[in-house]
Amino acid sequence: MAVFWAALLFAFSTTITPGPNNVMIMSSGMNYGIRASMQHLLGICLGFPLMVLLIGLGFGIVFEQFPNLHQIIKLLGVLYLIWLAWHIASAKPERIEQGKSKPLNFYQAVLFQWINGKAWVMASGAIAAFTTLEGLYWLEVIYITAAFLVVAFPCVGLWLIGGALLRKVLTKPLFQRLFNISMALILLLSVLPVLNELRQFYF
Repeated sequence: MAVFWAALLFAFSTTITPGPNNVMIMSSGMNYGIRASMQHLLGICLGFPLMVLLIGLGFGIVFEQFPNLHQIIKLLGVLYLIWLAWHIASAKPERIEQGKSKPLNFYQAVLFQWINGKAWVMASGAIAAFTTLEGLYWLEVIYITAAFLVVAFPCVGLWLIGGALLRKVLTKPLFQRLFNISMALILLLSVLPVLNELRQFYF
């Protein structure tokens, strides 16, 4: 049980901080509101702990055996994040209000975890840090997964609520546009560490 409490602190500190998931859910809250973004929220909060569980129970071994596959997924993730940043930055409030643009659905948010660079760092880091040779490995993995599940809804939910509150404040299209561009830039900044890793791997 000590593993759970230690992992809980790690999970909280990494989940509450800015990253692709939080930036995207905040942008979704601002542009679409809380109700329309609930599937996106659930996809993050359930999809990431599932990722931690699968990596912990051996899925990560596949990538150890085939490191190129892992790098390819990361590259696809970077490209997807760049596309998302453009999508967020270029979104016009008028178009969003008319329903021509939609937030991520549950399955898209779940699948997004597997190409999210920060998610990989968090999941693999937690498994490496909080599993021991002396303990029951599978039980420790479950404790770590439970820790991320516990903190996911309040931490990610705060970013969604923050975005929804900004929706009420940023009533002018110009302000909404500036907000979207700011979120897109933050999203692009989150890609830089992964780009550096890819550069080191291939060059």
